[in-house]
Amino acid sequence: MASAGMADDLPPPDASELPEKISFLTTFGEEKCPEADNADEIVVCATAPEGDRYRIPKDLRQGEDEPASSQSWASAVESLDEEARTMRPNSCSVVGTGGFTGCTQAMLREWFAARRGKSAAN
Repeated sequence: MASAGMADDLPPPDASELPEKISFLTTFGEEKCPEADNADEIVVCATAPEGDRYRIPKDLRQGEDEPASSQSWASAVESLDEEARTMRPNSCSVVGTGGFTGCTQAMLREWFAARRGKSAAN
């Protein structure tokens, strides 16, 4: 503890005493950390497994921990189509251009969906 207190009492180093270049590198597998070119350079190395060489860094990856979706592409497209339907013509909606024109089609979609056993939105 006495040495930590003494370090606080020291004056800060002069700008001329600080290294001019600090390099932070990641080495993969059995690669060795490169040495500094001169005395005014500091090289800091981290080692990663060889399998991570061409991967996106862990802190930038998204969704890797999330399980794969159990929804098929066809049903995903169908649900997206249903969400966008209110903005299109023939949607039986006050939203969008010509939305009022599709009330009969919406009624038929609901009728067919009811026959299949699932509900459908306008």
